[in-house]
Amino acid sequence: MFAATPQAFEELETWLAPKDISESRRDEVFSVVRRGSEYGLGTVIRIFDEGLKAGPDDFVFRRGYPERVVCDIIDRHPDLRLSLARRLRPFRDPVVKQIITEISRENALFSLATALPSVMPLLSLPWAVGEFASDTAFLTGNQIRMAFMLAAASDRTVSYKEQKAEIASLFAGAFGWRAIARELISKIPFGGGVLPKAAIAFAGTYVIGASLERLYRVGYGYSATERRDAYQQALEKGKEVASALARSFSHSKA
Repeated sequence: MFAATPQAFEELETWLAPKDISESRRDEVFSVVRRGSEYGLGTVIRIFDEGLKAGPDDFVFRRGYPERVVCDIIDRHPDLRLSLARRLRPFRDPVVKQIITEISRENALFSLATALPSVMPLLSLPWAVGEFASDTAFLTGNQIRMAFMLAAASDRTVSYKEQKAEIASLFAGAFGWRAIARELISKIPFGGGVLPKAAIAFAGTYVIGASLERLYRVGYGYSATERRDAYQQALEKGKEVASALARSFSHSKA
């Protein structure tokens, strides 16, 4: 719901519903976007044009930085992010990036945690038994969850039938990523392979997510060369994430 001058109303509405979208999609946008005090059912998100007085629970649209209101809304209403991204284009890119980063980080964290028994045998953790199977199942399952979430955020139909090709690709690649990680942790002494293992889990998941994002957006994913290049870049980020996670483990034990 917007509060603004008539000219600002039009600017805000054009930003949320660009003129290149279909008429049916525009109708759907304006079924949830209302002017003034025309409240609908469910959660009401009130956006005020800059310069107008907004309350503590309201959001402010700033013309010089329109993305700010998107981030503010997502931060306060994370449960609505998929619905907002599906319906309103300005929400799509930030939500997709957030999903990819979150799932990649979760996989790095799990990979780091399951590696601890390999370098500290006296540490007893419930997932130490069957570590290979549990790692592969968790990482791949999380990537499948990411595929469904990205499809939803990208306004695609979400179902196994619709995403079966992407899921098959994830299963095919799971043991390849896992083999690289296992080789690192087995060959580097004194737990030196733990951080690379987590970094690989992050990078592999991130590249899958980025490729899926392109697939849902334009109809095709990364080529083999693009995957390699993207993986090298994501691996550097994965190293930073793995190091930060390892430090948090150390602090929690202190």
